[in-house]
Amino acid sequence: MTRTKSAAAPATPRTLSVARPAATGAVTEQIRAAVLAGDIAPGTRLYEVELSQRFGVSRTPVRAALQALASDGLLEYEPHRGYSVRRFDLDETMQAYEIRATLEGLAARRAAQFGMDDADRKAVEAALEAGDRMLARGHLQPHDRIAYGDINYQIHTAIYNAARSRMLGQMLRLAQQATPSSSRNVIAFEYHDVRRRHEDHHRIYEAILCRDGARAELLMREHVDRVRLALVRSSWGGKPNGAG
Repeated sequence: MTRTKSAAAPATPRTLSVARPAATGAVTEQIRAAVLAGDIAPGTRLYEVELSQRFGVSRTPVRAALQALASDGLLEYEPHRGYSVRRFDLDETMQAYEIRATLEGLAARRAAQFGMDDADRKAVEAALEAGDRMLARGHLQPHDRIAYGDINYQIHTAIYNAARSRMLGQMLRLAQQATPSSSRNVIAFEYHDVRRRHEDHHRIYEAILCRDGARAELLMREHVDRVRLALVRSSWGGKPNGAG
C-alpha cells in the first residue's frame, strides 16, 4: 500500500512549502541564536537597519528573517512599531512542554508502529551522525547552537512525518507555536545537557527501528521532559522567557 504523507505535519526541509534564500535562512538562524542565547533580551525592539549592519547583509533578508521568526512565535509584530522579542511566562512554557511530551510520545509510538520510509531514516541517521561529530570535540561553541537546532529539528520532524497523522501534526504545531518550544529552538545549551539529549535521540530511533512502540513513546516523553528540566536549570529558568 502506498504511503501518503500528512500535509499538515510539520514540514521537513525536503517538504518546506516556501524555500528561503540562503542569505535569509542564515540571518534567520543568527537572530534566532542571539535571542535564545539571551544576547537579545526579551522585549527588545528589533530594527532592520541595525540588524543589517550587524550581520553584514541588506535589509531584504533581515525583513524576511523577522517575518519568519514572528511566524515561529519567537518575535511579536505590532503595526507601526515593528518587531520585538516576545516575552513568555515560565508557567506557560512548562505547560507547553508537558503537552509536547504527550504528543511527541504518541508520535514516536506511531512511528514505531508504521515504520519510517527511506527518506526519513536517512534524515535521522544523517542528523545523528552530525550530532555525534559535534559532541566528539568534547565542548560546544556558540555557533554550534544553530547547527544543533537544525539537527534536533531534522530528527523530531522525521518522527512527526512517520507518525502519519494529520490531527497529531496540527496539535504539535499548535503546541510549538504557543511558546518558543519548537524543536528548532535550543536554549539550554550546556554540553552535558546536549549530549544526554542526543543520546536520547539514538535510543528513540533504535526503539522505532525495532518497532517497539511502547518503549519509543516512553523514551520520547522522558526526552521532552528532560529538556524541560534543563530549561528550568538554565539561566532562562527564572526569567519570563523560556524555550528549549
